[in-house]
Amino acid sequence: MKWFYTTREFNSIISNNNIIRSMSRAETPTDNAAMESINSWIKEEIFVDFKIRVTENIPNLINDYIDFFNEKRLASSLNYLTPTQFKERYYTNL
Repeated sequence: MKWFYTTREFNSIISNNNIIRSMSRAETPTDNAAMESINSWIKEEIFVDFKIRVTENIPNLINDYIDFFNEKRLASSLNYLTPTQFKERYYTNL
């Protein structure tokens, strides 16, 4: 389905919503390793860890996951703070 991203309809949606897109080279996910990594986390945690099997309302699931990730999920790499807590402490200590 790689062709989808080159259709007029898709490009029109992008333009009309002021979205700036950045595409990596074909079949080279390492061009965007950070995004590939977060996509993997989302899939793993939503569909495997939380055992969610719903295919409806995927945008809502993703939004809920983003809230969870930023506000509730403790990260060992951030000294067991949430990303929001880490950011707040960082800016408080500047």
